[in-house]
Amino acid sequence: MSEPLPIACTLSATDLRARSEQLRALGGDGLLHASEAEGRAVLRFRPDTSVRKRVEAVVAAESECCAFLDFQLEHGEDATVLTISAPNGGAEMVHELAATLAGR
Repeated sequence: MSEPLPIACTLSATDLRARSEQLRALGGDGLLHASEAEGRAVLRFRPDTSVRKRVEAVVAAESECCAFLDFQLEHGEDATVLTISAPNGGAEMVHELAATLAGR
Protein backbone atom coordinates (compact mmCIF):
# COMPACT_ATOMS: atom_id res chain seq x y z
CA MET A 1 0.00 0.00 0.00
CA SER A 2 1.40 3.42 -0.95
CA GLU A 3 1.81 6.28 1.48
CA PRO A 4 -0.50 9.30 1.03
CA LEU A 5 1.13 12.32 -0.54
CA PRO A 6 1.99 15.15 1.88
CA ILE A 7 -0.40 18.09 1.75
CA ALA A 8 2.15 20.78 0.95
CA CYS A 9 3.21 22.93 -1.97
CA THR A 10 6.83 22.46 -3.01
CA LEU A 11 7.34 25.90 -4.60
CA SER A 12 9.87 28.32 -3.16
CA ALA A 13 8.58 31.69 -1.95
CA THR A 14 9.83 33.38 -5.13
CA ASP A 15 8.24 30.76 -7.40
CA LEU A 16 5.01 30.91 -5.39
CA ARG A 17 4.76 34.68 -5.95
CA ALA A 18 5.34 34.23 -9.69
CA ARG A 19 2.76 31.42 -9.87
CA SER A 20 0.22 33.52 -7.98
CA GLU A 21 0.68 36.34 -10.50
CA GLN A 22 0.22 33.84 -13.34
CA LEU A 23 -2.97 32.47 -11.76
CA ARG A 24 -4.44 35.93 -11.14
CA ALA A 25 -3.70 36.94 -14.74
CA LEU A 26 -5.38 33.78 -16.07
CA GLY A 27 -8.40 34.34 -13.86
CA GLY A 28 -8.67 37.97 -14.93
CA ASP A 29 -8.42 37.06 -18.59
CA GLY A 30 -10.67 34.03 -18.71
CA LEU A 31 -12.53 33.03 -15.55
CA LEU A 32 -16.29 33.10 -16.00
CA HIS A 33 -17.47 31.54 -12.74
CA ALA A 34 -16.09 29.82 -9.66
CA SER A 35 -17.88 27.76 -7.04
CA GLU A 36 -16.56 25.95 -4.00
CA ALA A 37 -17.66 23.23 -1.64
CA GLU A 38 -15.61 21.57 1.10
CA GLY A 39 -12.40 20.34 -0.53
CA ARG A 40 -13.59 20.99 -4.09
CA ALA A 41 -13.67 23.93 -6.51
CA VAL A 42 -15.22 24.16 -9.97
CA LEU A 43 -13.89 26.92 -12.22
CA ARG A 44 -15.39 27.76 -15.61
CA PHE A 45 -13.21 29.58 -18.13
CA ARG A 46 -13.99 31.20 -21.48
CA PRO A 47 -13.92 28.63 -24.31
CA ASP A 48 -11.04 30.44 -25.99
CA THR A 49 -8.11 28.38 -27.32
CA SER A 50 -5.46 30.57 -25.70
CA VAL A 51 -7.26 30.45 -22.33
CA ARG A 52 -7.60 26.67 -22.62
CA LYS A 53 -3.86 26.31 -23.24
CA ARG A 54 -3.07 28.49 -20.22
CA VAL A 55 -5.42 26.43 -18.03
CA GLU A 56 -3.73 23.25 -19.25
CA ALA A 57 -0.32 24.74 -18.43
CA VAL A 58 -1.47 25.67 -14.93
CA VAL A 59 -2.82 22.16 -14.36
CA ALA A 60 0.50 20.65 -15.45
CA ALA A 61 2.51 23.01 -13.25
CA GLU A 62 0.25 22.67 -10.19
CA SER A 63 0.22 18.89 -10.55
CA GLU A 64 3.97 18.95 -10.00
CA CYS A 65 4.16 21.26 -6.99
CA CYS A 66 0.91 20.19 -5.32
CA ALA A 67 0.78 16.50 -6.25
CA PHE A 68 -1.86 15.76 -3.61
CA LEU A 69 -4.46 17.81 -5.53
CA ASP A 70 -6.68 16.18 -8.12
CA PHE A 71 -7.30 18.17 -11.30
CA GLN A 72 -10.05 17.28 -13.77
CA LEU A 73 -10.23 19.29 -16.99
CA GLU A 74 -13.12 19.26 -19.46
CA HIS A 75 -13.34 21.25 -22.66
CA GLY A 76 -16.82 22.15 -23.89
CA GLU A 77 -18.27 24.49 -26.46
CA ASP A 78 -19.37 26.99 -23.81
CA ALA A 79 -16.48 26.67 -21.33
CA THR A 80 -13.31 24.98 -20.21
CA VAL A 81 -14.14 23.53 -16.79
CA LEU A 82 -11.47 22.85 -14.20
CA THR A 83 -12.42 20.88 -11.11
CA ILE A 84 -9.91 20.79 -8.27
CA SER A 85 -10.32 18.50 -5.30
CA ALA A 86 -8.18 17.36 -2.40
CA PRO A 87 -8.11 14.61 0.19
CA ASN A 88 -8.98 15.28 3.82
CA GLY A 89 -6.79 18.08 5.07
CA GLY A 90 -6.33 19.65 1.64
CA ALA A 91 -9.45 21.83 1.50
CA GLU A 92 -7.53 24.98 2.42
CA MET A 93 -5.16 24.54 -0.53
CA VAL A 94 -8.12 24.09 -2.90
CA HIS A 95 -9.67 27.28 -1.49
CA GLU A 96 -6.39 29.22 -1.84
CA LEU A 97 -5.91 28.13 -5.43
CA ALA A 98 -9.51 28.97 -6.39
CA ALA A 99 -9.33 32.31 -4.59
CA THR A 100 -6.11 33.25 -6.39
CA LEU A 101 -7.64 32.40 -9.77
CA ALA A 102 -10.70 34.47 -8.83
CA GLY A 103 -8.48 37.42 -7.88
CA ARG A 104 -9.37 37.36 -4.18
